[in-house]
Amino acid sequence: MQNNKKSGLSALVVEGGGMRGIFTAGVLDSFGRCGFDPFGLYIGVSAGACNLASHLAGQYGRNFRINTTYSLDRRFINPLRFIRGGHFIDLDWLWDITIRECRLDRAAIFKTLKRKNAQYLVVATSADTGRALYLEPDEFTLEHYLKVSSSLPLLYRTLLETGDGRASDGGIADSIPVIEAYRRGATDITVLRTRPGNYVKHDRFSVGPLGFVLRKYPNLADSVRKRAERYMEAVDFIRKPPAGVQVTEIAPSGKIRAGRTTRDIRKLEELYREGEIAGKRHVLGKAELSL
Repeated sequence: MQNNKKSGLSALVVEGGGMRGIFTAGVLDSFGRCGFDPFGLYIGVSAGACNLASHLAGQYGRNFRINTTYSLDRRFINPLRFIRGGHFIDLDWLWDITIRECRLDRAAIFKTLKRKNAQYLVVATSADTGRALYLEPDEFTLEHYLKVSSSLPLLYRTLLETGDGRASDGGIADSIPVIEAYRRGATDITVLRTRPGNYVKHDRFSVGPLGFVLRKYPNLADSVRKRAERYMEAVDFIRKPPAGVQVTEIAPSGKIRAGRTTRDIRKLEELYREGEIAGKRHVLGKAELSL
């Protein structure tokens, strides 16, 4: 692996994970409220990309509100609807209502990026190739790209269009895009996880019903099968980065058991608070190092 970009770039990489993403929302809210934002490259996946968007907009607390109100609504996660042939996770409903009631400040996001001369990428997975797409949004494509990145196949039954063809959840092809950050020139990379640092993803996943759903997209189905392998490649990179590259990981402790579709508001609130504390601890550590 070679990195031909100039060194010295600082990157912030944020993992997805559905409702577990409330941890990274807490970390980023602490970063924002502390005025900590030394990054020139932002790469987010699924819920992580959504949390980054709120962070860049300066809308602290927005994703906490979404996760503890709209995301707990039966119109969003509904197993009975899924059994009847609909979406298990209805992104259409969630995007429509949050755009109406607590929309991202898109102008603020791109004003921030321009002022910092920074880049923001949203990860999706190509339905045709099964490979990761690193989408760079503008004010007009941002909300749609975030939806694409969050559209886990089967749970959400629609493959959405991008300028590169149909695509699906970014976590399929690149759950933790730390290697991509390095490829783009980052030598100081902060990774926000939604799994504990000692988490090991095992290759136990069988495509099962997805094989039928994705029968027209064999490369995407193959990418689903290889997800654990790529996940652990990213973890190995975090543990043993190349010479001259520093990777800092901020991850939940694992004491709070929360899954992709957790609906227990107490667990979600506790996980957010844990993220807030972890974020503050990181900022204080950086401040002490600079003294």
